[in-house]
Amino acid sequence: MTAAPRKIILDCDPGIDDAMAIILAAYNPYIDLLGITTVAGNVSVEKTTRNALCLCELMGIGHVPVAQGAQQPLVRKSVFADYVHGDSGLGGIQLPPPQKEVMPEHGVDFIVRTLMESEGDITLVAIGPLTNVALALRKQPEIAAKVQEIVIMGGGTMGNITPAAEFNFFADAEAAKVVFGCGAPITMIGLDLTNQAMATAEVKEQFAAVNNRMSRFILDLIEDYEQHNLKLGLAGATVHDPCCIAYCIDPSMFEAKRLRVDIETNGELTYGMSVIDMLGVTQKPANANVPLKLDQRVFWDLFVKTIREANGSED
Repeated sequence: MTAAPRKIILDCDPGIDDAMAIILAAYNPYIDLLGITTVAGNVSVEKTTRNALCLCELMGIGHVPVAQGAQQPLVRKSVFADYVHGDSGLGGIQLPPPQKEVMPEHGVDFIVRTLMESEGDITLVAIGPLTNVALALRKQPEIAAKVQEIVIMGGGTMGNITPAAEFNFFADAEAAKVVFGCGAPITMIGLDLTNQAMATAEVKEQFAAVNNRMSRFILDLIEDYEQHNLKLGLAGATVHDPCCIAYCIDPSMFEAKRLRVDIETNGELTYGMSVIDMLGVTQKPANANVPLKLDQRVFWDLFVKTIREANGSED
């Protein structure tokens, strides 16, 4: 575990598993959630923003600012994943209209201002398309030296929207290319790792045993997500985005390698692919820390313990 709470800005596109990541970040004592920025990804940015506001109210974290970011990718048309996350972005879950208001400040400006005013002790966790992060780097390149680390959910040696590309990178490959070339410390948590975070029947039983409001909400999220994965032949819900929060809390549950990662932006069949030099054949310097193995027991124990201690056993 980190010695003190790790300060993070969470850039996201809620999104079922984004919601789980927000919950883990908000409730774990080792995370200091400074703000949430939203981006178009799983659904439109208007919907991801609404979902972020609704989730903040549900969790009782109205003090956490939510800033709406980019409406579309840098150069291409928007691609959404509503076929996974439903029209609202939260599957079949209906939350009341939010009373909390979005910040007047644009999400990109929030990222730039917060990092530039910091002492270099803020981690930027990006679990949606990297449009906001790329725009922030273009607007103020100095943030690459100010950010402690950029922790990204994206990429991998396989795809989940095409055979080659993971959704977040496919949604804005040009943005991903900007980020991986910026020189900031990067950890890329891709599908090779996140597919190991499987919410099995045993995991669902653990959340059910907690039996509080948030554990029941998480079970609803898992069961919504599971339906899509079962169609792909997977054994259950793979919760990609919370892996980035877990990494910020306790990196020791991950086994990682320093590798070279480049982003394909031109290929007819490989657009959005993260080209990972596993063997060092390019002899290019490594530009990313790439976790490849997850201690699943530690991951789920952390998640369940966080929800239990934050909400009590019954409510």
